[in-house]
Amino acid sequence: MQVRAGGLDTPQVAALLAAHVEDMRRYSPPESVHTLDLDRLRTPDLSFWSVWEGDEVLACGALRELDPRHGELKSMRTAPAHRGRGIGAHVLDHLVGEATARGYTRLSLETGSPEEFAPARRLYARRGFVECGPFGPYAADDFSVFMTLDLAAEQHRSPDRP
Repeated sequence: MQVRAGGLDTPQVAALLAAHVEDMRRYSPPESVHTLDLDRLRTPDLSFWSVWEGDEVLACGALRELDPRHGELKSMRTAPAHRGRGIGAHVLDHLVGEATARGYTRLSLETGSPEEFAPARRLYARRGFVECGPFGPYAADDFSVFMTLDLAAEQHRSPDRP
């Protein structure tokens, strides 16, 4: 398994992201879909990574800078055939590491509130994210759950403590 910067120009990543957008539209009304398509992922404030095994894309994720101390997770997706292998946790750890390296003190995300998003919310909670109010460009929405991770506290946590 290899994490690579980029991948937006590959047909494999395009297909994974198209499925991601389709799922988000299936489970949330249009005004509550905050996922980014290929074009919206190509902005200077976003960095994108894809996870590969040979010629197959397994997952992806992006990191957006909201301000010099605050980042946002975007477009986290694991291909359905590869769920349950810990790949989502691997992507999340990579993005948290990138955010820390950039000097962010806070990392936030928006995910869905319907039951279909429960596995993602559990993954984020296991990593230390807690629910919070809307941040950045978001407004309160019954179909959204907002979560944040205090990276400054993470840096002071003992390696022996979860």
